[in-house]
Amino acid sequence: MKTEGQARPEPPRGAEERRKTPRAPKAAEAEKRLTGIPVSPGIAIGQVYDTTEATPETPRRSIAEAEVEAERTRLSEAAALSRKQVGKLKARLAILPEEAQEELEPLLDAYILMLGNSRLLRGARKRIGEELLSAETAVQDEAEAIAAAILATKDDDKAGLNRRAGEVREIARRLVRNLTATPFRSLKGVPQGAILVTEELTPADAALLEPGRIAAVCTEEGGADGHTAIMLRALGIPAVLGCHGLTAAARRGDAAVVDGAAGFLALHPSAETLAAAREGLAAQAKERARLGKLRRLPAETTDGQLVELQANLEIPAELPLLDQAGAQGIGLLRTEFLFMNRPDPPDEDDQVSAYRMIVEAMGHDPVTIRVLDWGGEKEIEGLADTLPAPVGPNPALGLRGLRMLLKRPELLEAQFAAILRVSGLGNVRVLLPMVTVPAEVAAAREIYERVARRLRRRGESLPEKLPPLGAMIETPGAALAADAIALEADFFAIGTNDLAMYTLAVDRAEIDVAHLYDPLHPAVLRLMQFAIEAALRLRMPVSVCGEMAGNPKLVPLLLGLGLRSLSMNASAIPRVKQAVRGLDIDDCARFARRVMEQSDPQRIAELVEEFSRREER
Repeated sequence: MKTEGQARPEPPRGAEERRKTPRAPKAAEAEKRLTGIPVSPGIAIGQVYDTTEATPETPRRSIAEAEVEAERTRLSEAAALSRKQVGKLKARLAILPEEAQEELEPLLDAYILMLGNSRLLRGARKRIGEELLSAETAVQDEAEAIAAAILATKDDDKAGLNRRAGEVREIARRLVRNLTATPFRSLKGVPQGAILVTEELTPADAALLEPGRIAAVCTEEGGADGHTAIMLRALGIPAVLGCHGLTAAARRGDAAVVDGAAGFLALHPSAETLAAAREGLAAQAKERARLGKLRRLPAETTDGQLVELQANLEIPAELPLLDQAGAQGIGLLRTEFLFMNRPDPPDEDDQVSAYRMIVEAMGHDPVTIRVLDWGGEKEIEGLADTLPAPVGPNPALGLRGLRMLLKRPELLEAQFAAILRVSGLGNVRVLLPMVTVPAEVAAAREIYERVARRLRRRGESLPEKLPPLGAMIETPGAALAADAIALEADFFAIGTNDLAMYTLAVDRAEIDVAHLYDPLHPAVLRLMQFAIEAALRLRMPVSVCGEMAGNPKLVPLLLGLGLRSLSMNASAIPRVKQAVRGLDIDDCARFARRVMEQSDPQRIAELVEEFSRREER
């Protein structure tokens, strides 16, 4: 390896040999600065830990006609193994920050679809039979043909086309590695505080990173618009991608500085570079401390309007984060964690134990428990034997959420009973998922009250007034019928993720249309406005618990539409609170009226950016 300040170059060596060969003691080396694409802001000082991934040996290979069925069997087995691997990655999502989950879950769903009866696998099987190609060669040829067709599409969203082509190539890469039994990259040995250096990082690799362990990431390949870049931003790991010459220059153990905002990696940093990096780290710590001080301050606008900022909770392990962020309760407790990784559904007592721990931990702060939202694209192993699996071309339009629970009332009754048994320990609310018509809420309330009567006869101590029973507004039908649903429900929670998906007929897991997903589409905003106004007319509580709630730039719009309760990932609360404390409600209302006059999503996005910049000044 040749770096600045060396007397003579070393002979070229492979990455594995360079990694294992210790650097001989020598005088301090001159700083070498590599620039790339800044994708995730932040500064890191640490030592390089380089990792490479063995390249599978896949020479083009033809087969005899008698080998066709054997090759197709190999391909089917590789696809099954790949699906299992992606399923394990998906199971790990619960421990990642919510932003990372929201980015990766649709991508992994897309991977699973592509590993089923997809164009990629159908085409590869056809090439095996018609062109007499080995499974590896057929997969690579078909993937490149699909990627080329995607990239040739006439579409202004070039970044989206590149991502979609990359997704196809990534699945082909996984299939080929499994066909050739070539191991995947291992990230288990990365030491604490390391700067990870590699030729490329896939989104699946990024899902395995531990944000508390990795100080920064630098890669030789990659760009700002890919899934990996989005994942690294969601994980909060400083990152620079597209650093040409990186793997040849960096060596395990090298001292380094990374600036994810400026887009550079400095190897053997000079005293000046180290001093500047330390100043940057101090500024980051100061910013975190400043946001931390907001924890005890109210989320109050400049004209005295209080806004309730609550947290969405995926698993109980996230509870400490809520107090650190200053959350005013749990606006959405997803109960699916109770049903996962077990052979059968949890019984009433199992659920009581889980809910009691959470409700007691929250003290007097509200806890909104959403009953099981299963079906559609969601799969839970423990229910697979007792409930019909999502089938058909549009499972998201089938038996899901409250529809499913009303078909299997014993599941709903067990959840209601468990929630009611802990309701006297705190401030509990119950939320119904995927409501579409008022009759569904009425039917659920009848079961709810029947379960309460049964518990009282059994001698259970319940509050005289049962916890409020609310409805999720996440379909166009529910939003348009919100005035009628409001007569049956005690409160609304607007789920903007699904509302945008159903309104725009866009599944973010479908690579051909994911770029059309836009929660700022005027149709989505008008449905939200209709539901909010229906609740406000009856003086009924209404909140937003989708992605939009955690975006500080969208807070003025949400407040201007009349919302005073937002539920989000706990890590987003400090910045949202900071935004709230700088806003005037009258300004927000005027801004929202201006937005709602628009018909072009792009113009709405521009207005949001303009208002955000004005507030920053």
